[in-house]
Amino acid sequence: MEDSAASPAHRLFHQGEQFLDAGDPEAAAQAFQEALALQPDWPEALANLGFARELQGLAGEAEMHYRHALTLQPDNATMHLNLGALLALQKRHGEAEASYAAALALGADSSAVWSNLGALNLNLKREETAEACLRQAIALDPDNARARFNLAYLQLQRGQWEEGWELFESRLHLPPLPPQPDGALWQGESLQDQSLLVVCERGHGDVIQFCRYLPWLKAQGLRALTLLCPPALKALLQSMPEVDAVLAFDETMPEADFDFWMPLLSAPYRAQSRPHTLPATLPYLQPDVGLRAHWAARLPVANGLRVGLVWKGNPQFENDRDRSLPHLQTLAPLWQVPGVQFVGLQKGAGEQDTEQNSTDLTLVVLGPELRDFADAAAVIDQLDLLISVDTATAHLAGALGKPCWLLLPWYMTDWRWGAEGTQSAWYPGVMRLFRQPREGDWDSVVTELQSALRALSAGH
Repeated sequence: MEDSAASPAHRLFHQGEQFLDAGDPEAAAQAFQEALALQPDWPEALANLGFARELQGLAGEAEMHYRHALTLQPDNATMHLNLGALLALQKRHGEAEASYAAALALGADSSAVWSNLGALNLNLKREETAEACLRQAIALDPDNARARFNLAYLQLQRGQWEEGWELFESRLHLPPLPPQPDGALWQGESLQDQSLLVVCERGHGDVIQFCRYLPWLKAQGLRALTLLCPPALKALLQSMPEVDAVLAFDETMPEADFDFWMPLLSAPYRAQSRPHTLPATLPYLQPDVGLRAHWAARLPVANGLRVGLVWKGNPQFENDRDRSLPHLQTLAPLWQVPGVQFVGLQKGAGEQDTEQNSTDLTLVVLGPELRDFADAAAVIDQLDLLISVDTATAHLAGALGKPCWLLLPWYMTDWRWGAEGTQSAWYPGVMRLFRQPREGDWDSVVTELQSALRALSAGH
């Protein structure tokens, strides 16, 4: 008799697992489907097929397979957890909470479930409940990097930076991981007469926000400071006098013998930054003089306010559906404000919105022509104001010391903007925050924007 573990169905099942480990959900789904054709109503295969479909972005099919698996094996806590996570991503908060509760009823010692429940409550602004859940997750598993990161998010948002920055180091164990150069990771040793490679991480906006720490690092006595960054930021960051060399990720690393290296976003932790001590002198980035002259010829003649617009972020970002505006036309009430000339800086997703303008909008479209952030800096430096969703261009305006009105979503508001208020400690005096009063309510934000823009234009 054939060993069931070596049966064709089981071989296909293990192939599917291997495809999942290799990051090929399409091949994994095919293997699990073939296994189920041989052995129907196999809960583990159904659950794995659901997970593969989820990775493919097929949420409806994933949910169907998860629920089928649970009808066959209702006492499987992991399946309840996975279904809850899928539902949470769809903002079906009550159903997700019920799935997590079902998982906890089967075993309250699951750090992963407590972590997910904490994240759900954090996104819904139930801060005390979120903190209790996340601390329970960490108590059950001190190495749960996701729970530690989510608690960091909460504490940094609250201004509890001593614990927040320490917990924020857990990001180094979560994707996307920064490049790992050879050599010693700097962990606070003396930098006197040493060489340091700073590796940029996360998004472009993070790099722009945190490069303010490079002068602090150089002041520790460094002999040489080298920065490894995304290609689109290289030209811009070369303007920082404290940086001795800037390398792009797509360049070949030189055979340099750095004494230490560090991820850029670890700088606030090493500097022991607090809300009242963070380096916030503006500007800390400068536009290129030659580029500034080049773009001056493309800008509208200064006849009233020149206002830049950015209405969408990177669609790959986890909460882009919430932080980005549905369309440029969402801002249409602004077109009625007299004395304003608009400049479109949207690049990538949303560029096509400018082809469907209402007839009462005069917009100089420059976004598609911007090659990198150095170009963007040269344009923004010549504007009176930037109005932007929460994306890298807003950080660029702040770093240049230019006024920026930042539009923030209610759901999953980023920690760096705090839980409330209209000002930012990161960009004091130049950043004004316009927050959604409730989930999805951009109309109220645009009404507030229109009133503020009318007042600004009248006094210009």
